[in-house]
Amino acid sequence: MSATTDIAIPADMPIVPGVDVEHRFVDAGGLKIHVAEAGAGEPLVMLHGWPQHWYMWRNVMAPLAGSYRLIMPDLRGFGWSDAPARGYDKETLAADMMRLLDALGLDRVRLMGHDWGGWVGFLMCMHHPERFERFMVLNIPPPISEIPPRHLLGMWRLVYQVALSTPGVGGPMMRRAPWVIRRALSQTSRTPGAYSHAELDSFARKLQEPARANATVQLYRTFLAKEALPMARGRYRNVRLKTKTLLLFGTSDPVISVHLIDRPHPGADDLTVELVDNCSHFIAEEKPELVAGRALEFFEEGS
Repeated sequence: MSATTDIAIPADMPIVPGVDVEHRFVDAGGLKIHVAEAGAGEPLVMLHGWPQHWYMWRNVMAPLAGSYRLIMPDLRGFGWSDAPARGYDKETLAADMMRLLDALGLDRVRLMGHDWGGWVGFLMCMHHPERFERFMVLNIPPPISEIPPRHLLGMWRLVYQVALSTPGVGGPMMRRAPWVIRRALSQTSRTPGAYSHAELDSFARKLQEPARANATVQLYRTFLAKEALPMARGRYRNVRLKTKTLLLFGTSDPVISVHLIDRPHPGADDLTVELVDNCSHFIAEEKPELVAGRALEFFEEGS
């Protein structure tokens, strides 16, 4: 088991009112991963997406912490985890999280993931189904089947990824224009007041750090250059998703077409899709009561 280190809480670490959150660093195969934890009970691992970190779960923590030990790591390059120059392909991010589970001595867990955290969660469940009791994923399609050509017409929605991954554009944008992150979060929401100014700053400021700005660039450059086309052509067609999975998807997502979600996924043994109307991409912050309620129902079904 790798070393675990308690830490003094950094000055810029956000606080979740009414929830006792503990923080530590875990050495997972040489990568120092920041982990926030709350609650008690069986472990529930929760993986964030871009442009966020563990704090994206703040609005669902209180109801879930009453039933589970919430384990909320920051992915490589995000939040307070190490941000090396490379290693932002999604298989490596998944391997990071598997090493984290090993370091924490967790043989089998429940899993949640949003956005890239959801993609990483899919890969973890696909490659290591014996380690996961159930998986709940938010607003990301499973990478298990080919994308029909007619759906590729919706790829214009990913134009922002081109900007983020372009040399000389993405890095400076993250470092010098934090308003981009604030707008990406607040203006896509269908729920007025979903974010306070302090909450938006918590996400935007971390990505201004040069190493974390580079993490964003590498995350999207790796996806567009090496992962998107092979995935669309069926990279994982021979890898089954055996874990029982619930996918919640806000149908007003401006980036991911609902047609990528609400379609057959023959590579999954037990995948249920629930569409959520009047909700955009950041569903855990727009519809926290719904997300927490469905999580409790779904995970307790397997108890």
